[in-house]
Amino acid sequence: MKEDPAQPIPLALSEVRGRIDAIDRDIQRLIAERAQFARQVGEAKGPMKAAVDYYRPEREAQVLRMVLERNHGPLSNEEMVRLFREIMSACLAQQEPLKVAFLGPEGTFSQTAVHKHFGHSIHGLPLTSIDEVFQEVEAGHADFGVVPVENSTEGSVQPTMDMFLTSPLKICGEVELPIHHFLLARHDNLQSVERVFSHPQSLGQCRQWLRENLPNAERVPVSSNAEAARRARGSDDLAAIAGESAARIYDLNVLAGPIEDRPDNTSRFVVLGRDVFSPSGIDKTSLLLSGKDQPGLLFHLLEPLARNGVSMTRIESRPTRQGKWQYAFFIDIEGHIEDERVKRALSELGPVSDLIKVLGSYPVAVLSA
Repeated sequence: MKEDPAQPIPLALSEVRGRIDAIDRDIQRLIAERAQFARQVGEAKGPMKAAVDYYRPEREAQVLRMVLERNHGPLSNEEMVRLFREIMSACLAQQEPLKVAFLGPEGTFSQTAVHKHFGHSIHGLPLTSIDEVFQEVEAGHADFGVVPVENSTEGSVQPTMDMFLTSPLKICGEVELPIHHFLLARHDNLQSVERVFSHPQSLGQCRQWLRENLPNAERVPVSSNAEAARRARGSDDLAAIAGESAARIYDLNVLAGPIEDRPDNTSRFVVLGRDVFSPSGIDKTSLLLSGKDQPGLLFHLLEPLARNGVSMTRIESRPTRQGKWQYAFFIDIEGHIEDERVKRALSELGPVSDLIKVLGSYPVAVLSA
């Protein structure tokens, strides 16, 4: 039988391994070279004291978008972005690791969002409440903070929204994270569960499953899913709803999961900082608007956006806490505040709004969940 010259000749296993070793040496050399250039970028910016002075979210978003454009497999977009995110994280940490605050303790989805956005070469600061995350960033004890802002099943996270009413912090990034919940306990007997601890949002996201599988169990809201997992270590009648990673961290058994009511359950997190950064090219702006009560107020607030071709992606009202039945509107729009059409729309809002607060302009999440 004649050999087909078009078919590649299989390599011996030893030769394949030899080629992999050579590629690994090239990869390591190129990563070291990249780290050297990253250090030169820092030196070119002059003498600075903190990692936050070197961090540019718009530049990182641009790099990751180029990674997606170049990727043709066999690794998925998610894997390629994760690899490059870790390379950038390690290169930045040469100066000093970023200090990033998040809703703790260890094992929360907020911590997962931190690592998805910043990589693992950071110094994480787990805190006990969303309010405390805002406070630590405002005080300069943390460079950035990561807090949940909305969920595709349960809607907005009200403590985060309320903090934006008074906080001077700016949104400088967003993270979309698929959320999968598991029922965790120190035993393996579902029937012995009498109480289920979790964050209120997670209890809501698993409402139907709990109704069908643990109809008589008491549902107890706590500050975070990781706190629920921590408590589950101490009682046989108690279970926690948390991410699968919490089972490893707190040495718990997985009784069931995933148990979220919707398979596309997704949470959106925002990155808190003290500055607004430059445009990345594909950006989003968050606004806080209010006006004097009058017929058609919402129409008058939105009409300048439509007239200038600015698309709105989200709107929600919240009490201003400055008077009875007074509300402010949280609005997300496409574009950056440096874009001309956004500038025109905001200037035309002046006569109809008594509050125009830019909560931030930031890159759209590189990978949507």
